[in-house]
Amino acid sequence: MRVDFNVPLGATRSAPRPGAPTPRAPAPEDEIADDTRIRAALPTLRVLLKGGAAVGLVSHLGRPKGRDPKLSLAPVATRLAGIIGQPVPLLDESVGPAVERAVRAMKPGDLVMLENVRFHPEEEKNDPAFAKQLAAGFDIFVNDAFGTAHRAHASTEGVAHFLPAYAGLLLEKELVALGGILDQPKHPFVAIIGGAKVSTKMDVLRSLVPRVDTLAIGGGMANTFLLAMGREVGRSLAEPDKETEARLVTDEVEGNGKELLLPVDVVAAPSADADGASGAATYDVDEVPSHLAIVDVGPRTIDRYARVIGNAKTIFWNGPLGVFEVPAFANGTRRVAELMASSGATTIVGGGESVQAVEEAGLADKMTHVSTGGGASLELIEGKTLPGVAAIPDR
Repeated sequence: MRVDFNVPLGATRSAPRPGAPTPRAPAPEDEIADDTRIRAALPTLRVLLKGGAAVGLVSHLGRPKGRDPKLSLAPVATRLAGIIGQPVPLLDESVGPAVERAVRAMKPGDLVMLENVRFHPEEEKNDPAFAKQLAAGFDIFVNDAFGTAHRAHASTEGVAHFLPAYAGLLLEKELVALGGILDQPKHPFVAIIGGAKVSTKMDVLRSLVPRVDTLAIGGGMANTFLLAMGREVGRSLAEPDKETEARLVTDEVEGNGKELLLPVDVVAAPSADADGASGAATYDVDEVPSHLAIVDVGPRTIDRYARVIGNAKTIFWNGPLGVFEVPAFANGTRRVAELMASSGATTIVGGGESVQAVEEAGLADKMTHVSTGGGASLELIEGKTLPGVAAIPDR
């Protein structure tokens, strides 16, 4: 069973990946800072174990360059054992004769975890011989790792060529929820897209324009749109080389008769870290001082979000609206989470720091769906084929 246990670890261990959510208060070494992804795999895992399967769990953790003890799945196996209430032995390897012997010795209801599959460079190369080794000793393949379904790796796509392949319950849930807002969203449909760089989300924006009624853009990427409109953004994060593409999106929104919401006021500060909080103030977007950086959306912008969220029947949100890792600059992001939770609309939160925001606010259970995959959810919204899904015959 391929799972996505690429979870954030404690402060003294390596971070799982750039841009991954990290805890505000770092956890001690070897502790799991957030076990959301582990718990998300439980429904499929329990169905398999109850049905008499012996299950080997396969996952990656971080981006190791070869074998790295700091990125061992040992703390993950320990946490899972505590949650599920049965032993979860961690094998020393993910492939090889010892792994195959251990797998073949398992009895119905047994559970083991293979060591970090990315300790082998063949994993990310989708090496067929490595995929065949992963499949050795197993009878079927269940992919429940939506967060890596957009990667054509040996453990997500390659194994499906050697074993009968099936989707897990989480993978199905993600595809149904995200596919629903693509195929038949209830209107008015609002998409709120934030994050640092417009370059990473341009395809998402353009794919959403024909579908949504309102496109709201915040975060660092909004600064590029403001630049394209002739506004000054001071020392803010922006991508001047993407102004032309930003104008094209603006033109497409207007040409399709849709509404585009950009910040009308912002919070700006001397720096985008905690030291800048004492000098932060709210400004109209036409009046941002040249020596300051935009770090959050302002109250009038939030009021505009509140209007469209209150009227919406479907809301998709991906990306923070400010420098979310600094609590003083997280107000816009928090308010969007609160507004969505009380909206009564179908609410889809698409990965990354947006998920962290709703989790920290205790609002995750108020959302219709909180996605476990940042990159995968965006590529699905873009209309791209996800290799891990395409490899499942009855997709």
